[in-house]
Amino acid sequence: MKANFLLINPWIYDFAAFNLWSRPLGLLKVAEYLSGFDCEIKFINCTDRMESEKKFGTGKYPRQSVKKPDILKEVPLTYARYGITAQEFIEKLTNCLPCDAIFVTSIMTYWYPGTQEVIKIIRSLSSDIPVILGGIYPTLYSDHARTHSGADHVFTGSIDSRINSALQSLGITLNQGNKSLPYYRLNFYEHSRFAPLLTSTGCPYKCTYCASALLNKGFMQRHPQDVLQEIDELYQKGTRDFAFYDDALLANPDHHIKVLLREIIRSTMKVRFHCPNGIHAGFIDDELADLMKRSGFTTLRLGFETVNSRRQEETGGKVNHDSIRSAVRNLQKRGFEKKHIGTYLMYGLPGQELSEIREGIAFLKDLGVRINLTEFSPLPGTACWDELLDRRIISRSTDPLLMNNTVFSYMLNGYDPEEISSIKEDVMSYNAL
Repeated sequence: MKANFLLINPWIYDFAAFNLWSRPLGLLKVAEYLSGFDCEIKFINCTDRMESEKKFGTGKYPRQSVKKPDILKEVPLTYARYGITAQEFIEKLTNCLPCDAIFVTSIMTYWYPGTQEVIKIIRSLSSDIPVILGGIYPTLYSDHARTHSGADHVFTGSIDSRINSALQSLGITLNQGNKSLPYYRLNFYEHSRFAPLLTSTGCPYKCTYCASALLNKGFMQRHPQDVLQEIDELYQKGTRDFAFYDDALLANPDHHIKVLLREIIRSTMKVRFHCPNGIHAGFIDDELADLMKRSGFTTLRLGFETVNSRRQEETGGKVNHDSIRSAVRNLQKRGFEKKHIGTYLMYGLPGQELSEIREGIAFLKDLGVRINLTEFSPLPGTACWDELLDRRIISRSTDPLLMNNTVFSYMLNGYDPEEISSIKEDVMSYNAL
């Protein structure tokens, strides 16, 4: 008998949220895996809606204010649920029931209230359908997820055949199908304005603030022709904006990204590429900058993080002053302007003074690039997490809600809120020029 599965991407519960070409890639990988078997798959994406659309398919989510958790009462901001209404979710869920199992993802660690609420509603409508929870939150906070999520099974790590084992433990058997694996994005987003792209998994670097190595087994790149075929099929269905969500898109450039971009140029497809994740400046030589411009790169975000040379080395050594200068120079030479080139500058790292942030801002202003201030968010298992434990700023029992970048910045890193506001206003004024 054919199995019937429902996949759910929950709401975002946060103080702010904006859709930068966001899709639940992990959940879509679950769909890709299940598509190899004889089963039916339905999908509910609670954040698949925008209240107002901005450039290239990005935009604001619909927003409903909700009661702030007690632990966040000190934060002077409005807490909200982002996405479809609760009633709309209930109606969609009701239409998808009954089913054999429900897969729920949870992306940011501190968004778990949305996951809890989704599972609570599932239980209220059907208490006997098993719920499998996966994603970044249960991978990094597996004990917390097992205790507090309400799921029957907590799946950790990247998607693989362990899904089959999880289903078998719940008494569900997958029957082999006869069809080849389809592109999972095509199944659910045939008419999407934009599409996410993942040309690799993992990262060859081991930055002290990043959990990529904990979430993926090593670093693997897809064959450029496979990526090209995916882009082409989505292009034929009307998609023009593509967002790369790789952790290391530019690594091994001569055998990966340069090959892909030459094929894109040769195909004559008129597309726009966006990089919401920070890309590695050290790989952007003149040839790559030229290929990026001619293939349609539109939104760039360079990873810089800090102007402090010692901290650059201590946090991973992926960038330095010379590499960021060279990358910007090559990009500007090929016609990229300030509006195209954003650069991530992080604040809130353990031991980081605000004077370092101001120095970083001055450095990036001199380069003539946009500045994207990024609040540090601690992740379990990283070196920065261990340092915060040693400093007794956090403990192993600290609620993941306090790891929200906004909350951590406000409550735990000791910065003067007025100084932070002044820095943000300075950056906003500069970016607007």
